[in-house]
Amino acid sequence: MGRRPTAQREWLMAGLTGRVLELGAGDGVKLTCYPPDLDEIIVVEPDGFLRSTAQQVADTLPTPIRIVEGAPARIPLPDGSCDAVICSLTLCCAPLRATLADVRRVLRPGGALRFYEHVRSARRPLALIETLITPLWSRACGGCHPARDPVAAIRAAGFAVDRLDRFTFSRFSHVVGIARPG
Repeated sequence: MGRRPTAQREWLMAGLTGRVLELGAGDGVKLTCYPPDLDEIIVVEPDGFLRSTAQQVADTLPTPIRIVEGAPARIPLPDGSCDAVICSLTLCCAPLRATLADVRRVLRPGGALRFYEHVRSARRPLALIETLITPLWSRACGGCHPARDPVAAIRAAGFAVDRLDRFTFSRFSHVVGIARPG
């Protein structure tokens, strides 16, 4: 595999227990960051190629991992079935209101939303550029909206943000955090 996840992604997954849902499989490398003693990891991914690629990684890991077809706004799991939900570079593409409502639905009482997302820049000139390029960028980059504010959307969906760290990665503003239904 050779690639190594960022320290922020490793922090995001540290201390997880029970059943964890991740929205979006990516190339599967983030599966290697999970603690090995989880009961189960469920990954919801709409793209067949990414499901297949992530499954190859999942097959090498000791934790039970189930990769299922689905969309972030229509999570194919029962209510209250997950101890944590991970959104990692997915809220930029997903329908925010519907996705966060479904995340709340599948979280058990006391469960947490953990997120690692890029955010609209706090620097006005960059924020303006992000806004202007969004229509073209979104079409070229799988629906990504670089000018979104996922933290505001998380709060608007009724989550209380317990921890939030801001950082820059590859010149883009990012956040990593933990939120719980309020």
